[in-house]
Amino acid sequence: MKFSYQARTKDGKIQTGIIEATSQEAALDILHKNQLFPTFIQQVEEKKPLFGGFKFSKKVSQKDVVVFSRQLATMLSSRVPPAEALDALALEATNPEFQEIISHLANDIREGTSLSRAFSRFPKVFSNFYINLVKSGEVAGNLAEVLERAADHLEKDYDLHSKMVGAMIYPAIILVVFVLIFIVLMVFVIPQLTKILIEGGKELPFATRVVIAISNFFINWWWVLLIVVILLFLFFYIYPKTQEGKEVFDRLSLKLPIIGNFFRNIYLARFAENLSTLISAGIPIAQALEVTADLIGNTVYKDIILSARDNVTRGENISSTLERFQDTIPPIFVQMVSVGEKTGRLSSTLMDIVRFYQRDIDVFINSLSSILEPILIIGLAVMVGFLAASVFLPLYQMGSVL
Repeated sequence: MKFSYQARTKDGKIQTGIIEATSQEAALDILHKNQLFPTFIQQVEEKKPLFGGFKFSKKVSQKDVVVFSRQLATMLSSRVPPAEALDALALEATNPEFQEIISHLANDIREGTSLSRAFSRFPKVFSNFYINLVKSGEVAGNLAEVLERAADHLEKDYDLHSKMVGAMIYPAIILVVFVLIFIVLMVFVIPQLTKILIEGGKELPFATRVVIAISNFFINWWWVLLIVVILLFLFFYIYPKTQEGKEVFDRLSLKLPIIGNFFRNIYLARFAENLSTLISAGIPIAQALEVTADLIGNTVYKDIILSARDNVTRGENISSTLERFQDTIPPIFVQMVSVGEKTGRLSSTLMDIVRFYQRDIDVFINSLSSILEPILIIGLAVMVGFLAASVFLPLYQMGSVL
């Protein structure tokens, strides 16, 4: 149940909000524990959303989980009971959906559920990797430290994603401008000029005839282009979400020129970092490999990691499995894993691998925008130049005859 409240803080300031609790007494208890003194509290009637239960909600982002993990780790290290810590974080959460989830977590903890089991109720917010880390922290008694480690890991993933998106924004804008200018010229400008050129009665240059043909195609056969766009959308957006499509695209992504090596570095760094984080948290290697396989994001590497898990359960080393896939796992990766296994420092060696590949990833991302921008600008200039030549050349010929 949700309760709307008005309360005063220790400083006498008025604070209002909505809190979730099993009863009004429980809601009052939560407010008191957070040093809030309620002056008004009332249950909120939850209205059913329109359109058969459809409702708009703000998705819980990875950044939300990172901030939540750090705050929870700080409060637990300060000896604050988990339920009280979650109550406080629910009050501070700015995302209503995440606030509701945290309130559910607090209620589960009060009912005697372990933190890892409570997290597992929300798999879309807390990954299998996150839940396994929390479970290991509960067993080892270092939950605060494990939560900090989970936050560090999620933050690195978030930063990498942000860097990639940031590097693609400007090139994407140029590409959109490129397409819009081309469509406007083909649909509105060229048809008007075509009338003038045809009235001249002279044979048009080849470039001009090509541009006119493209313009006529855009005007008369636009529905064909629409069908092509829809089919491309289905192929590149829907098909990769199927099992067969994901396998095809995962294999293809590793074979692409230039960018294929970039994807390979990302998956290798993700493999090493996930495995290192799980092992350092005290999770058995076979289980750590299974969790890593689910998180790797590529079916090719997932199959390799699951194969390594099966061989580890039979007493083999990870490196002995990896060296069988030399077309996907580079020798330096296998060699460093082997050294880590022999020296008993696998976790720290894996982090050395992460730093090694992270440098290449950062260099590529930083150079990606600077590489794409001139290519797109040159393409835009060539297109405009070609269109200008195809239009102005016959106009010039008509003027010279007159």
